[in-house]
Amino acid sequence: MSAKQQFVDVFTRENATTRRVLHSLPESKGEFKPYASAKSARQLAFIFSLGQGGIAAALNGAWQWPPQMPEAPATYGEVLAAFDASTAAVTEALANADESRLHEQIPFFTGPRQMGDIPVLDLMWFMLMDAVHHRGQFSTYLRAAGERVPSIYGPSADEPWT
Repeated sequence: MSAKQQFVDVFTRENATTRRVLHSLPESKGEFKPYASAKSARQLAFIFSLGQGGIAAALNGAWQWPPQMPEAPATYGEVLAAFDASTAAVTEALANADESRLHEQIPFFTGPRQMGDIPVLDLMWFMLMDAVHHRGQFSTYLRAAGERVPSIYGPSADEPWT
């Protein structure tokens, strides 16, 4: 299996799980914060679209450093739509990218307070693993907001397997 196909398979599975987690929060709770200085659920959820946008840009040869970081959309519903649009952008970019593109170099973090060039493939995996991290963070928002936490990698208190 190619490196591209491995990423496609994992991205497809992880993205579907993330979508399910994001859709577990009602739009009416988009401004929920577990504590005063935290990002709102709406702001946190938008991070997924930014990361996916980075993957698509890197694959399409449109990567910029430093990145442009737009504000989150005004409503949680718009954030969910942005997530779906960025998912489609990654899916299309993956379908159109040559395997060789994955090995081209782009600027990114190479360590704490360090910059350098990394392969596009490394950036793709970084962004996907960052999404997994933020999905875990978002699941704690769900619990604190009194919502059900869906099964992510195994049963949850709200979705037991028995």
